[in-house]
Amino acid sequence: MIIGAVMVPHPPIAVHEVGKGEETKIQATLDAYDKAAQFIAELKPETIVLTSPHAIMYRDYFNISGGSGAYGDLGQFRAEQVTFDETYDTEFINVLESYLKEKSFPAGTEYDRDKMLDHGTMVPLYFIEKRYKDFKLVRIGLSGLPLVMHYELGMMIQKTAEETGRRVVVVGSGDLSHCQKKDGPYGFRKEGPLYDDRIMKTMSSASFGELLEYEPLLLEKSMECGHRSFAIMAGALDRTDVEAVPLSHEATFGVGYGIVLYKPKGRNESRDFLDQYEAKVRNEISETAYGGDPFVSLARKSVNTYVRTGRIMPVPAELNDELKKRAGVFVSIHEFDELRGCIGTISATRRNIAEEIIHNAVSACSRDPRFSPVEEKELPYLQISVDVLGEAEPVSSLSEMDVKRYGIIVTKDSRRGLLLPDLDGVDTPQDQYRIACRKAGIDPDEEDVEIERFEVIRHE
Repeated sequence: MIIGAVMVPHPPIAVHEVGKGEETKIQATLDAYDKAAQFIAELKPETIVLTSPHAIMYRDYFNISGGSGAYGDLGQFRAEQVTFDETYDTEFINVLESYLKEKSFPAGTEYDRDKMLDHGTMVPLYFIEKRYKDFKLVRIGLSGLPLVMHYELGMMIQKTAEETGRRVVVVGSGDLSHCQKKDGPYGFRKEGPLYDDRIMKTMSSASFGELLEYEPLLLEKSMECGHRSFAIMAGALDRTDVEAVPLSHEATFGVGYGIVLYKPKGRNESRDFLDQYEAKVRNEISETAYGGDPFVSLARKSVNTYVRTGRIMPVPAELNDELKKRAGVFVSIHEFDELRGCIGTISATRRNIAEEIIHNAVSACSRDPRFSPVEEKELPYLQISVDVLGEAEPVSSLSEMDVKRYGIIVTKDSRRGLLLPDLDGVDTPQDQYRIACRKAGIDPDEEDVEIERFEVIRHE
């Protein structure tokens, strides 16, 4: 079993050689960090698994640092005299990587390209190594994959600890919200303190299942950097009774720093939070999968047919009048509230909307260049929506746009980009315009960019 875990921040200013006295403004964090280091020293782990938001990160892959070890210093923070020379636990890494390959899980050392330690790793080590140095390190980066996969990676870390017999402490390195003060480095957003209050309640009570329920938009707008790191740590404590010991929470500089210790107390099968969350999602989707909106039902049947058989389903013989019409259609697929694919047509390209849905659903699940094709095991968790586009009309300026009501089409020469209306995180016409231009490869500052707007009927 994992013998302990800690949730810690990584502010370079907390290091005396960097802060040069400024660090005393977060004295509660410094005191808590020392207690966390003492906690680890008393446990005497052979291996520390440290997850860092600032280690190399890929959108669809978890990077595990390979090789025998790594070096780093805090020179980028004008403290080059603070150095680190860490030895990796290569046996643990090899066993973990073999287990990941066996499960076809997208993680490993194959794409490790950064041999230098990052500050998300070095700051925790600075405090830990003041108290304890007799350990080997496993350093793991985060990814753009769903939270459930971060939690699942933690479960695999737990499995590897059991298989190797290692005494392992997991360190979840991550700051909280970065936008909690107007005079802070990232300004103020109301989501900042909201996130900090919520995450500290979650982590202080070890209610790890809640980590999987956070809305992606809240995570984005709060500008947090540690949530995925904490999810991996939580996964390493899956099915484990733990005592949570919250030590501190500050946002003196406008960035949230929270420290919590976790003491495992034995096996508890009722704390199978990933299984519970996945069952909840499956049930919610199965209740509406085929008995609800006929547009969504058709899209889901198309995805399921193609993923399971590799074939495009025929157009049903019986169609309602709306599905017999012709229009452009976009099919969007989400999995655990994260985008999984979105492909569509601006105007009608097929005989009717039904055929448009069937073909665009296939493209969304298998041909969106941003994602790997959907696999059969994912089908119970897919959230699907269908947008039927109205006729596009030209507009003379962005003042005629309404991001909730209208989608946007931008055109310059042969380049064309589209963005649907009412999307999370797209709050202004300027946001909408910039994103659509980026999709089209158009510089938003270019002149004579044509703008059109359109309405949609969204089926969910």
